Parts: sequence; C-alpha cells; structure tokens
Amino acid sequence: MSLSPCPCGRTTPKGQALSLADCCGPLHGGLAAPDAERLMRSRYSAFVLGNVPYLLATWHSSQRPAELTLQAGGKWLGLEIKQHRVTGADTAEVEFVARFRVGGKAVRQHERSRFVREDGRWFYVDGDVL
Repeated sequence: MSLSPCPCGRTTPKGQALSLADCCGPLHGGLAAPDAERLMRSRYSAFVLGNVPYLLATWHSSQRPAELTLQAGGKWLGLEIKQHRVTGADTAEVEFVARFRVGGKAVRQHERSRFVREDGRWFYVDGDVL
C-alpha cells in the first residue's frame, strides 16, 4: 500500500497528511469504517483511485446501481467535510464539498449524504445536492 498522502485529505492532530496506508487504504481492503464520515472519506478516495468495486460495495443495496462508470479524464482536486451529524442509532449525514476538474472545467459537488449502519458496516444511501 502506498505511503503517498491519502486522497481524502485527513491529517494528524499536528496537521501532517495521513498516508493512504494509514487512512482509507485499510477500508478499501475490507476493514469496516468506524463512522459515516470515514466512509464518506474512503468513498471519495475510491473515486480518486478509480476503485469502482469499493464504491459499489459501500453503496446501500436499496440504492446501489447495477454498474458504475466513472467519468474519464476527470482530476479530483480535494474534499472538504462541512459537517458530520449522527441522526439516529444507525444513521448519519455528512455534508461535503468535493472539487474536481473535467474537460478543463472546474466542478464543485456540494452534497448532504445519508448513511446507514447495518451489521456493523456503514453504507452510503443517497444525498441531496446543495
């Protein structure tokens, strides 16, 4: 696993970037995310890395598409978590802004995503674009 900085942008308390191996990598390898924010971050990293199987596996079965094709030529520029809110014993919301560039055009995805925990694992359900 790479020692390069994790695409999700998580840092240590001293502000040093966490490596992929110390951050989202173990989740991509099958470890359960401890909370909805970490799942959101790991999903962002999976988009950056083109890890479609992980994205599908962490999408709740009630909303999961049959297949997922990532847009070719896009460059992910960063993730900002605005808010992580626990909404119930096994539900949470994460508001985030993801920035990327595709075809020379900058795109800013601002969303409030809903997550549910089943059998100890968090899943992305859906979200509202803000």
